[in-house]
Amino acid sequence: MDNGLLVVISGPSGAGKGTICKRLREETNNLNISVSATTRKPRDGETEGESYFFTDEEEFKKKINNSEFLEYANVYGNYYGTPKKEVFRQLEEGNDVILEIDIQGALQVKKNYPEGVFIFILPPSLKELRNRIEERGTDSKEVILRRMKCAYDELNYVFKYDYVILNDEVEAAVKKIQCIITAEKNRVIRKREIINKVKEV
Repeated sequence: MDNGLLVVISGPSGAGKGTICKRLREETNNLNISVSATTRKPRDGETEGESYFFTDEEEFKKKINNSEFLEYANVYGNYYGTPKKEVFRQLEEGNDVILEIDIQGALQVKKNYPEGVFIFILPPSLKELRNRIEERGTDSKEVILRRMKCAYDELNYVFKYDYVILNDEVEAAVKKIQCIITAEKNRVIRKREIINKVKEV
């Protein structure tokens, strides 16, 4: 049985990464979304092991020292990280794993697990991105300006990814990512075992 594929999805806040990942999970067999660990407190409705693996800072730092994360970051005073053990277990069972993380985390994953597939989600335009963030109604003008500056800077990293998807329509974006997954699974480098078996026969 072939190992699963680790698919890393990044892009600016408001580009639609979460919606795309949710739809992918609903429409694709043997595809799991990676659950991150965090030191922040659970919010209402969040479930341990489904929303996040919740832990304290001391335990999180122990895991950092033991190299137990594919990537981690401190965001506004709280740590977030992707546990290696759970991701690798899923991959070894033949399941594909979607990892929705920021660009800083994605570049760490690329360094630690270059076999992954790295996809950058683009909004239709920065104007549309701002509209989406404003429509959420959760951020002040100062926060929105900071997010927009961050988004502009993040676009410079797109060439470090394998693929770029313009998210002007969610269903179309999902289908493109499904096509990428299918194509990646059939790359020669991932099919050495099958090729060798054919040669034996």
